[in-house]
Amino acid sequence: MTFAYNRNKIIFSLFVFIGIVCICLTQYSTKQNARSDLVPSNIYDLPQIKKRGKIIALTDNSSTSFYIYKGDSLGYEYEQLSLFAKEIGVELQMVLAKNMDTIFNQLNTCEVDIIAANLTVTQERSSIVDFSSPFMFAQQVLVQRKPKGWENMSGKEINKQLIRNTVDLSGKNIFVRKGSSFYSRLKSLSEEIGEKINIIEAPGEVNTEQLISMVANGQIDYTIADENVALNNQTYFSNIDVETPISFPQKIAWAIRKDSPELLQALNVWIEKRKNEKESTELYAKYFKKKKSHGSGIGKYVSYSGGIISEYDDLIKTYSKKIDWDWQLLASLIYQESHFSPTARSWAGANGFMQLIPSTAKHYGLDTIDATAEQSLKAGTSFIFDLDRYWKKYVPDKQERIKFVLASYNAGLGHVIDARNLAGKYGKKQNVWTGNVEDMILQKSNPMIYNDPIVKCGYCRGQETYSYVKEIIKRYHHYKTMPENVPALVSN
Repeated sequence: MTFAYNRNKIIFSLFVFIGIVCICLTQYSTKQNARSDLVPSNIYDLPQIKKRGKIIALTDNSSTSFYIYKGDSLGYEYEQLSLFAKEIGVELQMVLAKNMDTIFNQLNTCEVDIIAANLTVTQERSSIVDFSSPFMFAQQVLVQRKPKGWENMSGKEINKQLIRNTVDLSGKNIFVRKGSSFYSRLKSLSEEIGEKINIIEAPGEVNTEQLISMVANGQIDYTIADENVALNNQTYFSNIDVETPISFPQKIAWAIRKDSPELLQALNVWIEKRKNEKESTELYAKYFKKKKSHGSGIGKYVSYSGGIISEYDDLIKTYSKKIDWDWQLLASLIYQESHFSPTARSWAGANGFMQLIPSTAKHYGLDTIDATAEQSLKAGTSFIFDLDRYWKKYVPDKQERIKFVLASYNAGLGHVIDARNLAGKYGKKQNVWTGNVEDMILQKSNPMIYNDPIVKCGYCRGQETYSYVKEIIKRYHHYKTMPENVPALVSN
C-alpha cells in the first residue's frame, strides 16, 4: 500500500533529503586544493571579514566540534560559531581540518580566519597565534571502564574498583596518540610519581573519541581525554568513568591570527557577554550532560494486556499500513525515538512522537510545537515512505531495505549513502546492510574513512546508527512474539 501523495511532491521530497545531507558540501569545504580562493591575501581582520560577508572557521570533524546528524549541522563549537557569526552580521563557512599538525599554518596563511577545534592554550601555541578568552576550562582525565555489574553497585563500591589516585597508574597500559598533549602529560606524570606508566602509542589516524569507544567496548582499558570531550562521550557510553583528573584545569579557546586584533576584541567581548546567559548554559548541557540515546530495553509499554504495546496502537496500525510495514516494527521505531511520548524532545532538538528534526518536520508540514501523536505519525511515516522509495531503487529485498531506511531515519540519508559507497570501494555488498554496509557506517568515525574523497558528509558516530538498527529489529521480533490474549511481562 502507498500514500496518495502528489507525485511531484514525493519526487521533490527525495531530492530535498538528498540535498539536506549535502549541506556539508555547501557549508564547509573538505578539499585542501579547493581553498585557494577562500580568503584573499589582503583580508586579515574584522572589517575585511564583514565586507566579505562571511567568517571562515577551521574545525575538527567530531561530536564536540562539528558533524552532521540527521541532515543537520551540529557540534558545540559549531553552534557557538554560528551565534558569533550572527553577532557580527556575517555568514559562517566551516572548513574541516585534515591534519591537525597544519592548522596553525592554514590560519597564518589566511586560508581561514579562526580555529575552533577544542584547542588547549599552551605557551608554544601562543607564540604563533593569539587565543580568545577561554570559553571553557577542562582538565585532562583518565577514561576507564566501570566494573562489571556497576549498575547495581553503590558509588563507594564502584570507586573501590577504579583508579582514583594517579600513583596507581604505575604499570598500567594507557593508549594515547604520540602527537597529543596527553602523551607529554603522561611522560611528565611518570616522572612525578617515580614509576613507569606504560604509554602505548596509538596510530595517528586514531582520534580520541575512537580510543574512548575502545575503552567502552572493552578493547583497551585506559586512555586520556580532555574533560569536555570525555563528558560528551559519557553521554553515549554510560559504562565509562571520567572522574579521575591527571592535570590541572586548562584553557580551551579559539585561535586567531596575531594580525587580527579587532576580530579578537569582538570575540572576547562576545564571550564575556555570554558567560552568564541561560542559552550558554543550556548549550553546554546539550552536548556535555544530556544523555544522547534512549537505551535498548524492550520497553515499559509492553505491559497492559496481551498484544498491547502502547496506548497509541490503533494509530500506529493505521499509519503502518500506509508504508507497508508491520505495525510492531513501526512501534519499535517509535519506542526507540520517543518512548511513545508526543512531547519528547531530544538533545539535538528533535521533537515529538517520531522525533523529527525541525527542518524535516517543516518539509512535511508539521509544526512540532504542540503537535499531536497523529500529526507526528503522519509526518514521520511520510518521511519513511520517501526513504523507502529512494532505497527501493538499490535494495529490492524488502526486509534488507528496512534496515537501510532505519539507518537513514537515524543518521540521515547522506551518511548511509556514504556507507554504501564505502562498501563498494572495500569489496563489500553495497545492497546488503548486515555485515556489509553496517560495517562501513561503523567506520565513519574513523578519520581515515570519513576523509575519503568518496565520503560527502564527513564524520558520523556510526556506532549509534549501527546499534539503532539492531535494537529496533530486536525489539520488533520481541513484539511479534507477544501472545494476543496473555498479559505480557514488563521489561526495562
